[in-house]
Amino acid sequence: MSLLSKLRLVTVDVTGTLIAYKGQLGDYYCMAAKSAGMPCPDYKRMHEGFKAAYTKMTVKHPCFGHASKMPNIDWWKMCVKDSFIRAGYEYDDATFEKIFRRIYSTFGSSAPYTVFPDAQEFLRWLRSNGCTVGIVSNAEYRYKDVVLPALGLNQGSEWDFGVFSGIAGVEKPDRRMYEVALEMAGGVAAAEALHIGDSMRKDYAPAQRVGMHALLLDRFRTAEAESWRRSGAAVLPDLVAAREWLTAGAGVDERPIAAGDV
Repeated sequence: MSLLSKLRLVTVDVTGTLIAYKGQLGDYYCMAAKSAGMPCPDYKRMHEGFKAAYTKMTVKHPCFGHASKMPNIDWWKMCVKDSFIRAGYEYDDATFEKIFRRIYSTFGSSAPYTVFPDAQEFLRWLRSNGCTVGIVSNAEYRYKDVVLPALGLNQGSEWDFGVFSGIAGVEKPDRRMYEVALEMAGGVAAAEALHIGDSMRKDYAPAQRVGMHALLLDRFRTAEAESWRRSGAAVLPDLVAAREWLTAGAGVDERPIAAGDV
């Protein structure tokens, strides 16, 4: 009996699983700076500055400011400003406002993203086989309302519901993300659900701890994927392979992940 025949729900991560970033972060920050008449910032410093600023914001104001009721645009304004400062760039208020508005609007559109060619067909195939499809993502509301629809991944045709951290107020790897998904699917039992993602810590391990089946995608042939395989995780290169895995008579073994594996 195939795994697909046992499933009522499949939840899917977004970035790295269904879509990917185009180019580098520095490309978009450079274009924004130039649009305000400023020189292009150093890519490496900008990337490191953003990583540090984003990490700080997710700790101080998790889930894009959900708990503190911070408007999404204010959360990103603080993050972007700190990113530039950490990279060694400070602008007057008027200049920064121009730069920020360009960055904010860009990342709230489909411009910086590309859809993997197997994503839309896979999601539609799941739904045509009777599975409810849920999105489970550490993302803010614009992914749900703007980005995914603009990329051709629409609620009602590709997916049924979404658990987005900026809306739900909880984020992966918190197991509550998966518990909420099971509830939103109508109280589906964890044993009748599968989660697909690209992170051992945020996707595979917490989904399994809830009792769901889990599958990792390694689209970019990462070095860490080998350790995932050694731990007993199901790891596949893309959603084409995932479809074959789901319909095979005997699926890949899924050993429960121990604390030392993550």
